[in-house]
Amino acid sequence: ALGCALPDDSDKDAESLIRRAQLALKTAKSSKRIEVYRPAVLDVARQRFMMETELRRAIERDQLSLVFQPLVSLATGKVAGFEALARWNHPDKGLIPPNEFIAVAEDCGLILPLGRWALDRALQTLAAWDAASHCALPLYMGVNLSPIQVVRDDVAAMVAGALRTHRLAGTRLSLELTEGVIVSDPERAGRTLEALKACDAQVAMDDFGTGFSNLASLQKLPIDVLKIDQSFVTDMLGDPDRIAIVRSILSLAQALGMTTTAEGVETPELARTLAALGCSTGQGYHFSRPLTADAALAFALTSLG
Repeated sequence: ALGCALPDDSDKDAESLIRRAQLALKTAKSSKRIEVYRPAVLDVARQRFMMETELRRAIERDQLSLVFQPLVSLATGKVAGFEALARWNHPDKGLIPPNEFIAVAEDCGLILPLGRWALDRALQTLAAWDAASHCALPLYMGVNLSPIQVVRDDVAAMVAGALRTHRLAGTRLSLELTEGVIVSDPERAGRTLEALKACDAQVAMDDFGTGFSNLASLQKLPIDVLKIDQSFVTDMLGDPDRIAIVRSILSLAQALGMTTTAEGVETPELARTLAALGCSTGQGYHFSRPLTADAALAFALTSLG
């Protein structure tokens, strides 16, 4: 990679010129081509570099947190589990959207320590809920895995270690992966999923229907849950095409012996329709927004009676 900056009248010393050249180099490493520093274009790179530095510091200082969104059985109305979601409340900038800092983490490799932290903290929270309730609650925890983690980390060893540390059965964990994991490297994805199944963990395919998985791959892989993307679920009742897509996904899942979770359930009518169509679980603002750990436990205990 090659990045460079051209001197101009604004340069007061060599340090500022070198700094701009470094930003150009960082962009070149991503674009795989020669980059010359241009303020309008490389300001974005500078901002991302700053976010990378601050995110690294936030991970090291344990300044991130998790919130938990309920996964509710559409048949019974009871909470079946929670999806753990990372949040970054920056001391100066406030709440930074997950899609922004997760993308930066994936670009620079920070997704590995971030992913390990999220898994450990999620299972630690689940174990704390059990301890507070003096029993193993009938709840599981959903944790997202990035395609970068699957490619570059020993995910199965990480999961097995976290389960041992927190003394939890693998059946209490659901690992959510996107279709991109399978498309990028089907053979590696298959080996990783088989190893995760050896830990007794569930495997869920997130945002199903938005990627490019072929049915042959889907049939071969040990996937337990298909999560129907909210783009198909939201406003589904007023759109026959979306209803047809959701019905098709539910039929496919049933044929392959998988359960289903619908994302973006925002109304009681939508929840009832999905239940009637045979969807197993719902997730969305109709049930609850993401909750803090204490609020999530209270929500679950109320639901479970």
